[in-house]
Parts: sequence; C-alpha cells; structure tokens
Amino acid sequence: MNHLITFLFLIPCIGFAQYSENDWDERDKWMDTRVIFEMAGITKGSFVADIGCHEGYLSVRLARKVGEDGRVYAVDVVESRLETLKENLKNRALFNVNTVLGDFDNPKLPKGTLDVVVIMDTYHEMKDYFTILRHAKDALKPGGRIVIIEKLKTRVKGKSRDTQTDAHSLGTKYVKQELKKVGFNILNENNNMGNWENDVDKVIWMLVAIKPK
Repeated sequence: MNHLITFLFLIPCIGFAQYSENDWDERDKWMDTRVIFEMAGITKGSFVADIGCHEGYLSVRLARKVGEDGRVYAVDVVESRLETLKENLKNRALFNVNTVLGDFDNPKLPKGTLDVVVIMDTYHEMKDYFTILRHAKDALKPGGRIVIIEKLKTRVKGKSRDTQTDAHSLGTKYVKQELKKVGFNILNENNNMGNWENDVDKVIWMLVAIKPK
C-alpha cells in the first residue's frame, strides 16, 4: 500500500525537470534559442506549440519571437506549472500565449492550425509517443514542422531506447525512426548544440521534420 501511495504521489512529477524563473538567465548562457528558432523556421506571425512548457522558459521566448500576430500554445500536464506560466506572462505583458492543460497522450492542440510544434526535453518522458506524434501532425498545417530537442548522455550513447529513457535521455536514432513511421520527413538535424546545464556528458541535439503537403 505504501508503494502505491508513493507512486501516485509522484505521477505528476515523473521525469519532468523543474526550472524556475530564477534559472532562466543561467539557462540563456548554455541554450541559444536564436539557433533553435532559425532551424525551426519560427518567425513573426508564426503559430507555434510548446509541448512540455513547464514554467515557460521557451514559451516566453517564443511569444516574443512570434509577436502580436503570432500565437503560442503552451502545453503541460501539470496545472500548477501553467498557473506559474500565466504569472510569468502577465509580469512581462505577453498576451499571445494560450495555456493548455494536456493529457499524457494528448496535447489537445487545434487541428490544422500550427506552423511549428516544439517538444523540448520532454519527448524522452512520453510513453505514448506515437500517439502524441500523430496529434502533433494533426495540429500542423501541411508543410508544418515538428521540432524535437533532447540531450544524449554519454553513458547511454548507443544503448537501447529503454536504457536511454530510463536515464532521462534519448538519441536521434530512435526519434528519426518514430517520426518517419508517423509520416514525417526529416528536414534537418544538429547533433551538437552545446551541453545541457554546461555538462559535457549531456550533449544537446535537435531534429526538424516536416509534415508533407
């Protein structure tokens, strides 16, 4: 019984790293969002989803990038994070973000609306990843892009998918296969986008795939 209680208590937190607003300035030093936006094709007026938005590090930067004519759908499965994000947006006078309380297998995005879907440091946690990829594909316009950003830890490089995800990590090999299976075409790949939290054993990579027109 005690094990069950512990498991239920942990469900909302499993594997999802918490980054408070106080960490954002430090994070800017090891993550260059300008490169991410350029590779993803995110510009003024873009409609973008941030799946696994947490407290809004990327959503805030996306909101500034897409501007008043654009829209950001910030998705998380933990309501308290979205409440914190709303405060962060209010404090910055950003009004072009829709917060979305998603399910573990459904980000609840509007269909055929988005130019880009971003999943950053969250894909490795997803158990129903094929279902989520299909939802993301449905949400994209024809020719829309999905962007997956992860870190691959040196100690699990070349290991099985389960071994990598158990280490809160994942390599591009598996993700490319999964994207192709759902019907995306790989457009771009960068396997050396710096080191997560400046840890040389956590190499950041990024994949961009496109929904066929």
